[in-house]
Amino acid sequence: MLNGFKDFILRGNVISMAIGLAVGAAFTAVVTGFSTAFITPLIGLATGSVGDFSSAEFAVEGTIFPYGKFLAAAIAFLITAAVLYFCVVVPMAKVQARFAKAEKLDIKAATRDCPRCYTEIPAIASRCAHCTSEIKPDPAALEVAGLPAQR
Repeated sequence: MLNGFKDFILRGNVISMAIGLAVGAAFTAVVTGFSTAFITPLIGLATGSVGDFSSAEFAVEGTIFPYGKFLAAAIAFLITAAVLYFCVVVPMAKVQARFAKAEKLDIKAATRDCPRCYTEIPAIASRCAHCTSEIKPDPAALEVAGLPAQR
């Protein structure tokens, strides 16, 4: 019962939804505050705009374009995305990789052609099932399968 719950929680779409809703909402407020308090004034100093950079605007034929608000929002978005990625997504991917179940190795999946009759046989085979000739198994396939090398 607990294994099913663990599989449900570690499923990618559930984790993505939880990140998007809970953690994303919490980080957005913090990152917006950081962006407003530190990043926006630094950009204002670099561009020569004194004070609040988010109030920067330009006008064309009487229409006002508040581009500073857009830049402040874009910076907040980039910082939020970076924090979520490096603090939540990357560690969660490592946790999922740790709990991932190893796939069973199919020792018959690796095949090769019989050198005598040219039919497809398993790479670990020591005799062809079609022409019954003795052949040397592929040493690499034996090693992957965990079988002893044949002499």
